[in-house]
Amino acid sequence: MTAAAIGPVVEQDRIYLSKADVGETEAELVLEALRSGWVAPLGPMVDRFEREVAERVGVSDAVALASGTAALHLALLHAGARPGRMVVLPSMTFVATANAVLYTGATPVFVDSRADDANVDVDLMLDAVRTLRADGADVAAAVSVDLFGRACDYTTIEAGLAELDVPLIEDAAEALGACRSGRAAGSFGESAALSFNGNKIMTTSGGGMLLSNNHSLIARARYLATQARQPAPWYEHTEMGFNYRMSNILAALGVAQLSRLDAMIARRRAIRDRYYKAFADMSGLSFLGRDSACGDHQDNCWLTCLALGPDVLTTPSDIMTQLDREGIEARHLWKPMHLQPQFRGARMFGGSVCELLFKRGLTLPSGSGLTDADIDRVIYALRNATGAES
Repeated sequence: MTAAAIGPVVEQDRIYLSKADVGETEAELVLEALRSGWVAPLGPMVDRFEREVAERVGVSDAVALASGTAALHLALLHAGARPGRMVVLPSMTFVATANAVLYTGATPVFVDSRADDANVDVDLMLDAVRTLRADGADVAAAVSVDLFGRACDYTTIEAGLAELDVPLIEDAAEALGACRSGRAAGSFGESAALSFNGNKIMTTSGGGMLLSNNHSLIARARYLATQARQPAPWYEHTEMGFNYRMSNILAALGVAQLSRLDAMIARRRAIRDRYYKAFADMSGLSFLGRDSACGDHQDNCWLTCLALGPDVLTTPSDIMTQLDREGIEARHLWKPMHLQPQFRGARMFGGSVCELLFKRGLTLPSGSGLTDADIDRVIYALRNATGAES
């Protein structure tokens, strides 16, 4: 491919990181929901969406919510997170994971990442819990994060936390459709949170879901998410609740997206494979995570992430600037929470790994709606930005 083949970039040709992939199926089901008259929160599409996601993940119960953050908040409340207690979680994550801890009044304690896939270092997480306990701290829960669509090491963390009698909450916001050790992301721990934000593997525009095999946990979450309304013929409230339920219209969009999920994951895996092959000759670039589909560990390939080696003299910021001039969106990996001004002074176990990943990491356009020609544009531009092409 040559620069001339790319041509001038106009806005409609801009390549986004992870644009929503919607079509006729979504339009038909949303219209069906509108015509049914169920336009307020709740309705038959919400019931159907909860049932189908639970079946897909392999859990017994689910409650559809306004966001993945709401799901984390409710999960943490059930685990007993409150002022005076601590919650252990990865430093490298989206801020919603840490903010949900703050909503409860508990104190977040952060843990470093693995270098190979940026997921939490589970051995260090277990060491953090033991150290906090030895220091006299009260640990309410630990939160894992399935980063960029790859489930973390649950064989180690589930067994270790069970031995320590600490509940595990799985933040699977980015990982629907991934699996590990034969189990689907969203099926680990006491409960799990999914996100259907506009840039996720599938979307309801905005929204999320709380999953669990604990029926009482889901029933309690459903009650709190509906303003904690008591079963009375008037609006009766004995405690604080939240306006967290998903609308029937958005659930219709989710039902349609779920029916296409396997195809969207297959496309994102094909895109990652295309990147693999295109950069196989560049020793200075490494991909986070193993192959997209490897035995019983399978990523959903939500985002393809690179780490720049020391022999790559440019920086992710410089690359992003150059790609942006070519009409291509790329982003840094998540900035670790312990580096955020909001969490200055928070306790951190380790830190050097996730700091380096943030400094040298880059996410590439990965949306299932991208064409091979789009990916070729990204490849050409990235090779130029890293000096691989003259």
